[in-house]
Amino acid sequence: MRTRIFQVDAFTTRRFAGNPAAVMPMDGFLADATLQSIAAENNLADTAFLVRDGDDYRLRWFTPTLEVMLCGHATLASAAVVMERLEHRRSAVVFHSASGPLKVRRAEPGYIMDFPALASESISTPAGLAEALGVVPIEVCANAFNYLALVENAQVLRALAPDMAALARVDRNGVIVTAPGDGGYDFVSRYFAPAKGVPEDPVTGSAHCMLAPYWTRRLGKSEFRAFQASPRGGEIICRLLGDRVELEGCCVFYMEGEAQI
Repeated sequence: MRTRIFQVDAFTTRRFAGNPAAVMPMDGFLADATLQSIAAENNLADTAFLVRDGDDYRLRWFTPTLEVMLCGHATLASAAVVMERLEHRRSAVVFHSASGPLKVRRAEPGYIMDFPALASESISTPAGLAEALGVVPIEVCANAFNYLALVENAQVLRALAPDMAALARVDRNGVIVTAPGDGGYDFVSRYFAPAKGVPEDPVTGSAHCMLAPYWTRRLGKSEFRAFQASPRGGEIICRLLGDRVELEGCCVFYMEGEAQI
C-alpha cells in the first residue's frame, strides 16, 4: 500500500529549525508493530498517524522505539497538514488521542493547541541525576513522566553535555532542564529522552505542559515566551489556563510525498 507522508518543521518560522515531525494520514491504523516500524524507518523524534473520525481525527504518536501518550510538535505538525493540505477551509481541528481530545485552532501566523497541564512536585535530587547531567540542579520536580531540573542560568543550560547512557537509566522517560530566560524569553529549556530513543528532542510541546505550571509558581504569571535551546532551537508561547495549557507556534513544510508500506 501507499500512503501520503509529510515532514514538517514545528515550532519555527524557518526550515532546518524547530522540531521535524512526520505526519501520515491513513484510512485506518495499521498493526502497532507496523506503525512502530514506520516510525523507526522515518527516524525522527516522532511520527504522527492520522485517521479521519467524522469531522475530527484520531491521532497516535510513535518515536523510533515506542508509542507515546502525548506529543506537542507532532500535533502542531498534524494540524498544519490538516488545515493546509487536507482541508484548506478549516480553521480548527480536534484530535482524539491517548491524552484525550486535543483542539488546535488557526492563529496567524501559526496555531494554538489546547493541551492538559501537567502538575509536578518538588523532590530531593534522585540518585545519579546530577552525575548524568553534569551539574547539580538547584531544584528537581517530578511527575509520572519526567523529571524537571532547574539550573542557575541560561548559560549553564546551553553548555550542558549530559551522559546519555546514564540519563537512560533514570526512572523517568525524560528529563527537562530549565533556567530563567535570556534574550527576552521568560524561560529556556532543553529536553533529554534517551530512554524513548530521542537523546535530545529539538523542541518539546509536551514538556511545556509541565514547564508552564512550574514557571507560573516561580514567576507569578501565566503567559510566557519560551525558547527550547537545542542546536535547532524553537520558540513556544505558553498560556496556563486552569488545568489546561495553550501552546502557540508556527510550522514550515519541508517534504511531501508517498511512502510504500
